[in-house]
Amino acid sequence: MVDLLDDLRARGLVHDHTDETGLRELLESGPATLYCGIDPSADSLHVGHLVAVLVLRRFQEAGHRPLALVGGATGMVGDPSGRSDERTLLDAATLDANTAGIRAQLESLFDFSGDSAARLVNNYDWTRDVSLLDFLRDVGKHMTVNQMVAKDSVRSRMASDHGISFTEFSYMLLQAFDYWWQFENYDCRLQVGGSDQWGNITAGIDLVRRRSGATVHGLTWPLMTRADGQKFGKTAEGTVWLDAGRTLPFELHQYFVNTDDRDAERLLLQLTLLPVAEVGEIMSAHAAAPHERRAQRALADAVCTLVHGEAATDRARLAAEVLFGEPVLSADRLEAVRGIVPETVVGGSDLGGDEPMVDALVVAGVCASRSDARRTITGGGIRVNGRRVGSPEEQVDLVDGRYALVQRGRRQRHLLVVD
Repeated sequence: MVDLLDDLRARGLVHDHTDETGLRELLESGPATLYCGIDPSADSLHVGHLVAVLVLRRFQEAGHRPLALVGGATGMVGDPSGRSDERTLLDAATLDANTAGIRAQLESLFDFSGDSAARLVNNYDWTRDVSLLDFLRDVGKHMTVNQMVAKDSVRSRMASDHGISFTEFSYMLLQAFDYWWQFENYDCRLQVGGSDQWGNITAGIDLVRRRSGATVHGLTWPLMTRADGQKFGKTAEGTVWLDAGRTLPFELHQYFVNTDDRDAERLLLQLTLLPVAEVGEIMSAHAAAPHERRAQRALADAVCTLVHGEAATDRARLAAEVLFGEPVLSADRLEAVRGIVPETVVGGSDLGGDEPMVDALVVAGVCASRSDARRTITGGGIRVNGRRVGSPEEQVDLVDGRYALVQRGRRQRHLLVVD
């Protein structure tokens, strides 16, 4: 069995950690409980959360017990880490809705049965009844302002034009309290997170030591970046979400198909459960024929299957063949692009005029007017089911008597469905 810490290091997932000898002894002594916090700033996880989710999964598959903490309480305050200005504070109703959405996704990504069953927790459950005086006495007195100001996340904000509010300044105490509470109630002895969380993690380690006299651990991974300088998990259209209602499985799949060659190996190592050796084999095959994009396709398949299941991945691949390849079109293939490209349902009589192709383009909204449709067809700018249209008088070529994939130019596509 591969040593867990060695595997994490081989994947580039170790940035900072506490005493390695002690951490190894903890992990080798039997099932350990660890946690990672997730900020409920939206009602869905995004691809940037996958590193955290999969680190917890790797620990679970090695026999340890993960706690996925949704920060219903800390989300009301806002973490200053990695921020140049203060977060917008969310109201309780929004946080409840966001927490519920995230919980539903996490439940599909972990195993909640057996000896290493995962547990979903919300720090609001143990924070809501703590009075201000109790918190100051039991938590605040164990940490000096000097310690808090020394943390990078606080110091950088104090030096910025925006400064830092007392609300955000107190965030570190709340996260430290989370670690202490989970140590006392779940015997949690390891907190993991991105490298921007190191200051918060060590604050929790200090609180457990001072208040309970125990030694606990922390481990962080490097923050995700992209080789091209763009923010990971962002596109021109916005954030790449794990919720299929926000980002289609096809769009998620395409995001990773379009991964820069320079990022492919790292993302295969960090965002999939593929063994390190298998990733090496994929990269060797990719290097022999980079134009085939084997690494990107393996990455896209693995991530999409993890998040949405094999059926969604199969459909995403099929839709890509229809939209970007030159396949033999069938009803099944065109059915795969429904919901991915704009669609218009028409009756057979809508295509029965003297210029059926012109009628189809106007009804679908592909062309603004009949004259626009004629002009575009004459210029060779329209394809239907992959074939260039030569005349406005042509019949609309329907696949299985029902579907027509209309393309204007290189990018605009529209599915016509005859009801």
